[in-house]
Amino acid sequence: MRTRLRRAAVAAAALLTAASALPAAAAERPVREDRPAHGGLSAVIRYTEYGIPHILARSYAGLGFGTGWAQAADQVCTLADGFVTVRGERSRYFGADAATDGSLSSAGTNLSSDLYFRGVREAGTVEKLLRQPVPAGPSRDVKELMRGFAAGYNAWLAQHRITDPACRNAAWVRPVTALDVAARSYALAVLGGEGRAIDGITAAQPPVAGSSGAQAPDAGDAARAARALLATDSADMGSNAVAFSGATTANGRGLLLGNPHYPWQGGRRFWQSQQTIPGVLNVAGGSLLGSPTISIGHTAYVAWSHTVATGVTLNLHQLTLDPADPTVYLVDGGRERMTRRTVTVAVSNGAPLTRTQWWTRYGPVTTSLGASLPLPWTATTAYAVGDPNAVNLRGADTALGFSTARSTDDVLAALRRTQGLPWVNTIAADSRGHSLYTQSQVLPRVTDDLAQRCLTPLGRATYPASGLAVLDGSRGDCALGRDPDAVQPGVFGPARMPVLKDAPYAENSNDSAWLANAELPLTGYERIFGTIGTARSLRTRGALEDVAAMAARGHLTVRDLQAQQFADRVPAGDLAAADAAKACAALPGSTATGSGGGAVDVREACGVLAAWDHTVNTSSRGALLFDRLWRRLPAAQLWKVPFSPADPVGTPNTLNTDSPAFATALADAVTELRASGIPLDSPLGEHQFVVRGGQRIPVPGGTESLGVWNKAEPVWNAAGGGYTEVAHGSSYLQAVGWDGSRCPVARTLLTYSQSSNPDSPHFSDQTRLFSAGQWVTSRFCEKDILTSPVLRVVRVGEKG
Repeated sequence: MRTRLRRAAVAAAALLTAASALPAAAAERPVREDRPAHGGLSAVIRYTEYGIPHILARSYAGLGFGTGWAQAADQVCTLADGFVTVRGERSRYFGADAATDGSLSSAGTNLSSDLYFRGVREAGTVEKLLRQPVPAGPSRDVKELMRGFAAGYNAWLAQHRITDPACRNAAWVRPVTALDVAARSYALAVLGGEGRAIDGITAAQPPVAGSSGAQAPDAGDAARAARALLATDSADMGSNAVAFSGATTANGRGLLLGNPHYPWQGGRRFWQSQQTIPGVLNVAGGSLLGSPTISIGHTAYVAWSHTVATGVTLNLHQLTLDPADPTVYLVDGGRERMTRRTVTVAVSNGAPLTRTQWWTRYGPVTTSLGASLPLPWTATTAYAVGDPNAVNLRGADTALGFSTARSTDDVLAALRRTQGLPWVNTIAADSRGHSLYTQSQVLPRVTDDLAQRCLTPLGRATYPASGLAVLDGSRGDCALGRDPDAVQPGVFGPARMPVLKDAPYAENSNDSAWLANAELPLTGYERIFGTIGTARSLRTRGALEDVAAMAARGHLTVRDLQAQQFADRVPAGDLAAADAAKACAALPGSTATGSGGGAVDVREACGVLAAWDHTVNTSSRGALLFDRLWRRLPAAQLWKVPFSPADPVGTPNTLNTDSPAFATALADAVTELRASGIPLDSPLGEHQFVVRGGQRIPVPGGTESLGVWNKAEPVWNAAGGGYTEVAHGSSYLQAVGWDGSRCPVARTLLTYSQSSNPDSPHFSDQTRLFSAGQWVTSRFCEKDILTSPVLRVVRVGEKG
C-alpha cells in the first residue's frame, strides 16, 4: 500500500513538473478539462500532517472538484447547514422560531433567515449576477470552480457514509448545485449590508390606518445605536495583520503575519489547503467554508491577509411617502410604487408561511438595523437599505487574482481590476521586499460633500458618529453617482481607496486606515471609510507599539513573527495593573465594598496584581483576576489622561483609581472568583480552556478590551471551571517570509483544527499546538509534500 501511495505521489509530481516547465504563453492558455477515462471531473489530493490537503488538478473545474470533496470530508455537517440557509429551508428542518447560528446573516430566527434567502432565490438575484459579463460579474474560471466544488461535494456524499453526529442520517444533508455555492458567496458579500438588516427587511409592513406605530429614535440614541451596531463587526470577526518591508528584515525580503479573528464554530470557520493547477496557479492558505478559493494565504512570491475594515458597507435612504398610499414614495415629486415580493417558506410540523417584502429603487424597506436602531414605517416615512454588495459576486475573482500574484503590485492590481472585497482590508508582503496596506472595499459612494447636501436629520446624527449615512430619498440629486474607475455604479473607484505602499511596516487591527503606520498616517479619505484623528482601540495601540519596535530593531525573520503571535502581552495590563495594585494596597483595612454592599477582603488580590507578568499565557498567574476586574470597570471613567490626537498610541492613559467604581469592581471580581472556588493566582490555562475528547485543552490569549494581539473570546461559566469554549478569536494564522530559494518560509496554524467531526483525527490536533504556542511548518514545494512522513495520496473522481 505504501508503495502504491508513493507511486501516485510521484505521478502527481511528474504532472506538476511537466506543466510547470511550460513557457509563460502556454501557461496563460485555457487549461484542458480534467476528464479521466471513465468521464467526469477528478483531482489528486495529497494529505500531509494535520490533515492538510494539497489539491492538484488540470482545470479550474477539477480544482473546484477536489476542494469541494476535501471540504466535505472535513466539514460536511457545517457545509450542509450553510446550504440549508442559502436555500431558505431552515424552518423546514429546524423549526421557524429557532435561532440561527449567525454564520451567514444576523437573522434572529430561522423564519426570518428563510424569508430573506428564499426571496433572493425566487427573485433570481444570484443567477442574474452570474450572467453579468466580466468585470461586473464573475469570470468563467470562478464559475468553473463553483461548478466543480458542487460536483466534488456531491461526489463525496454519494461515496461516503457520514459519521459526524451533528448530521449523521440527517434529511437536510443533500446534494447541491453550483447555484448553491454561488449563493453562499453572495450571503458572505451582503453580510454587513442587507444581511445585517434581515429581521427588519422581513418584518417590514405598511402601517395600518389609524395606528400610531413605533417612534424613531432621537438623535443621541440613534448615534449611539449606530456606533454600537457597526462596532459588532469586529466583535466576532476582527483580526490583526502586519507586513514588514525589506528595510526591516534580515535579508531584504518581505514578511507577513496574519492573525484573523473569526468564529470557532459554524459557517465562518477557515479550512486549510493548497491548490495547484500546474503552470497556472499554486497557492496555499485558509478558505472560508464553502469557498472554492483561498481567502487568506500565500503563493511562492507573495503573502496576504485580511482584517475587517471600518468602511460602512450600507447606507439608508429615508423615503417620503405618498400620504394616500404608504407603498408609494416620491422622488423629485414623482410617484414610484414599491415592488411587492411575496415569499412562502416551508415549516416543520405546520403549514407553509407566506410573508411580503417591499423593495424600492434603493433596495428593500427595513424597519430596523439591529434591535437598538428602530426605523419605523409610518404613513409619511420609510427607510430603504442600500447595499452595493447585493450586486457584487466578484469576491472569488479577487481571491483568484491573489492566488496567481507574484508581487504586492499584483495584489493591488487584482483589487483594482475585480473590486470584489465587501468588508475587509488587505495587508501583503512579497519576496522582493515590498509591503502593502489598502482599504479596498465595495462601499456606497457617500462622499462627505454628498452627505453634507443630502443627510436627513437622522443621518446628521448617525453619519459623524458611525459613518452610517441616511440620505434623502426624495431627491434625485442625492443619488450615489459613479466614479469613472468603478466597475459598478454607486460605489467608490480604486483611486479613492486608502493605500500605503512600501512602508517599513503596515499594520491593521480593525481601526481605520489612519494609522496603518503611525509615522506615515493616511488621510484624505471620506468619512464612510473610517475616522481620522480619533482614539484607537487598545488592540491597535498595543499592536502599533509592538510592530514599530520590531521594525526599529530590524533584522526580522519569520521567527520574530511567530514570537509576536504568542507573546500574549496585555496592553491594558502594562497601562493599568501597577496602578491597580497600588490602589488596592491603599484601601483602608485592605477591604473594598462590593456592589451588593458587603465588605470584601482584597489583600490577597493586591499581591496577585502586583506580581502578574502582564501576559495571558496559559501559565500566567493573575491574568484571570485582572481580566475579571477589567471587564467591570466602566469605560467612561477608565482613564485620567484623555485621548490626544498628538499622541494617539500613548493616550488615553493612567487608570482612574480615584473613581469609586474601581474599588467596587475589584471587590466584585474577588468575590466572583472565590465563590467559584477559583484561587486568585491560578494559572490562566486552568480556567481558560476548551474541551475536546473529554479533555481540557488550555487556551492562551485574551479578550478584545485587554488589547491582546492573540485574541480569545471564550464563554464564562464559573460553575464549569471558568472560561469554557471559545466563541471566536485567533483562527487561521500564518507567518510567511522568503530566503531566496524557490520555496517560501511559512509557518501556519489553524487554531480549532481542520475538522468539526469529533471522530476525526484532525478534530483537535492543531488546537493542542495552539495551546502550546507551536506551529505547523508549511509543505508548499513538491519536495516537501512528497517527503511528508504521513503522506496519503487520494485520486478522487465523480464515479469513485
